[in-house]
Order: sequence, then C-alpha cells, then structure tokens
Amino acid sequence: MDSGNRHAVTGAFGYSGRYIAQRLLATGVPVRTLTNSSRHRGPCDARIEVWPLRFDDLEALTESLSGVEVLYNTYWVRFNHRRFRHATAVENTLRLFTAARRAGVRRVVHVSITNPSEHSPLEYFRGKAVLELALRDSGLSYAILRPAVLFGGADILLNNIAWMLRRFPVFGVFGDGSYRLRPIHVDDLAQVAVVQGANTTNAVLDAVGPESFSYRELVSVIGQAIGFSRPIVSLPPWLGYTVGKLIGLALRDIVVTREEIAGLMSGLLHVDAEPLGTTSFREWARAHRDSLGRHYASELARR
Repeated sequence: MDSGNRHAVTGAFGYSGRYIAQRLLATGVPVRTLTNSSRHRGPCDARIEVWPLRFDDLEALTESLSGVEVLYNTYWVRFNHRRFRHATAVENTLRLFTAARRAGVRRVVHVSITNPSEHSPLEYFRGKAVLELALRDSGLSYAILRPAVLFGGADILLNNIAWMLRRFPVFGVFGDGSYRLRPIHVDDLAQVAVVQGANTTNAVLDAVGPESFSYRELVSVIGQAIGFSRPIVSLPPWLGYTVGKLIGLALRDIVVTREEIAGLMSGLLHVDAEPLGTTSFREWARAHRDSLGRHYASELARR
C-alpha cells in the first residue's frame, strides 16, 4: 500500500467521518482513521487503518499522521458536558493542526459551521472561528467547509424532530419559528470534502443544500413526510428549553441547549449561498418516511 497517498479521517466510525471514509475507499484511496472508538463498525470499516486519537501526546499524534497526504477533520463536541467541553475541543484541534504540520500533511479539510465569529457570545460558533483562523495561519493548505444542519443516515436533530412528532400530540417551536436553516445531506458534504481534498487552492465554503426552510416549515415538512402532521405551537424559548430538558432527563440525553436555541433563533444556521449539496430534504424525507424518527438518536450514547 502506498503510504504517500494515504488520507486520514478523524472519527471514520462516527457520522460525517464515516461518509467521507466510504467515499475515499470507493475511489481506491487508502484510509486511516484517528479515533478513540471502534464500537460502531460497518462492512467497509475493516479496510480502514485504525490509530488512536492521542490529543494528550503530541509526538504520538504526529506519528499517527505520518505518511498522510490529506487530513479530514470532523472532530468536535456539540455542547459542554462533564465528559467533554468546547474549550477542550478547541485545544485538541489546535494540537491536531500542529501534528499535521509536523507530520508533513499536504492539506487539511476541516468541517466548521455556518457563520462562525470570534466575537460570538456563543461558545460553539466562537470556538469554530478560532480554529478557522488558526488553520489559515498554520501554513497548511486547507479547505474549510461550513455546513449548517446535516441529514441522512444517523443524524440527530432532524431524526429526533420526527421522533417527537411520532409521539407527542403537538410540537413546540422556539418563538415564532421563522428563523431559517439550510440542511445538507451528509453524503453531499462528504463528496464536497473529498473533492476539496484533491484540490490545492485554499478555500472557505458554505456547505449547504438546495433548500431553505424556516424552522416551523421544516417541522411541517417532516410531519407531512412521515404522516404525523401535528399542530405547531410557539413557545417562549425558556419554556421550550425546559420541555427539552425534561424529555432529555427521561431519555438520559441532552435534547437541546440554551446556546443551540440562541444560535438557531439568531439565524446562524442559514446563509445565502449557492448550494454545494444536491439532495432535496423534502424528497429524502418522503423516501425515508418509514424509518425517519422511528428510533430516538442519543448524542450521549453516540459518544
């Protein structure tokens, strides 16, 4: 196997990392994953070389990237928790970039978020902006992809909206629900990532799909697709958060955070940009109506 053409993916047994790895394998590229979990393996995973993700040891982290041409970084944490925090994720990712430079990695394809800002009051978006700036200043060739919401496969947000629609007589949205989102299919994101891995020009791309929805409209589209159209009611954000917290306690998970509500209502998951994804969420939801929301997707269980 030619180690000089090897590509590495953080979390290739996870969600978006799995799709990136599968696309790379389909083109005949040798794939290595840096991961601390090997529990969720699929039929293609036996072809992936596995190395531990050693953020605590820069020398070991650098060695894990030896012979790697392109690094696809999907590592991040969705919210602060006693087991993981945004600040730690930022520190770990900075170490990863340092290790990539020391190992001679040619290019980094980094998954960020729409509308990051160093001045954001929201730690998620602020941390993503810090990492984008660090990557730009690292001297590495880079492509920064900024998706808003992912759907397809084992997604959490949209699947769990469907799960709630199947089980509750009404669905509450935060405020009036007019704030907008641009969902992209996870495999469309993976395709963009692999294309960018082969490029040499530095790029920052809004990775969004072909459709724009208000949050209220998105809930309605999901309900219609799965045959569970429910009355949609407007809730004060504090009440919506409280309801989500109670559901999360019952499920032993974090359903939604105050920061996620603030980011959503601020319109940070929407950009006016040409779509890089081609998959229609409306059509996908109808095609997957029998499975969408059938089972709850737990963020904490995934980790």
